[in-house]
Amino acid sequence: MDNRAQVREFLTSRRANVTPEQVGLPTGTNRRVAGLRRSEVATLAGVSVEYYTRLERGGISGASPEVLSALARALLLDDAERAHLFDLAHAASPVARPPRRRSPKGWAAHPSLQWALDAVTGGPAFVRNGRMDLLAANLLARAFYSPVYDMPGAPPNLAKFVFLDERAPEFHPDWEAFADVTVAILRTEAGRDPHNKDLHDLIGELSTRSADFRERWGRHDVRHHGTGFKTFGHPVVGEMMLAFEGLEMAAEPGLTLTIYTAEPGSPSAERMQLLASWAASEYGTAESADRRADH
Repeated sequence: MDNRAQVREFLTSRRANVTPEQVGLPTGTNRRVAGLRRSEVATLAGVSVEYYTRLERGGISGASPEVLSALARALLLDDAERAHLFDLAHAASPVARPPRRRSPKGWAAHPSLQWALDAVTGGPAFVRNGRMDLLAANLLARAFYSPVYDMPGAPPNLAKFVFLDERAPEFHPDWEAFADVTVAILRTEAGRDPHNKDLHDLIGELSTRSADFRERWGRHDVRHHGTGFKTFGHPVVGEMMLAFEGLEMAAEPGLTLTIYTAEPGSPSAERMQLLASWAASEYGTAESADRRADH
């Protein structure tokens, strides 16, 4: 994946998103560009036009944290966008070490991790990587994401489900928002780990097979996705509104542990109990669910 192209397209898209009014500049009547001019960004960031032009063309290697922070302020970047800019600069550095990422093909959950997942009995708990492969799950997560596990290929992948499976709009009632978040997660990971072949292959497949993905990928949107609420339409128990918490795993860089829970006493909590009953009848135990997932 071309890091210079990522830098160029990210900075260009962010510059186009900022209006002169937002940064206290006169609008004028003869503007030929969307958003700010390069010269205006350079002035706001306190650098020369020539230097900013070089940065926007992808020459971000060697940019100091002070310059990157000034750019982030000038372009009104949010926390996720600022982190993405620093990730892009780090990846472009000739001395940067590539992040340690586990390939889904050779990774298996340590027994103690699976024990911890299985100890979560009130809601789905699962581990995913940056390209949204489901790598480990408790029994409720197996049942919750049964449509994803039903898809061909391994490991099951949430991004492929969103863009390539016709059941996705029913499972995700707010499909547009889910699609936006999915692409933002992949774009964020691409900035952190631009030389990840597995990620590159996934992005290539989705770009080839989904016009919806291609359009969103071109926006260069990124975001942090750690907590919030989502609504799902499960094919067995129906609609559930669930809170989620995503936790970065310190012992496994690049992996995220996510837990879904329903508000106690709510209709969604009742449906989660129905899902647990269905999971017990469908899979029996966590061990039998593991065996079924492996075949």
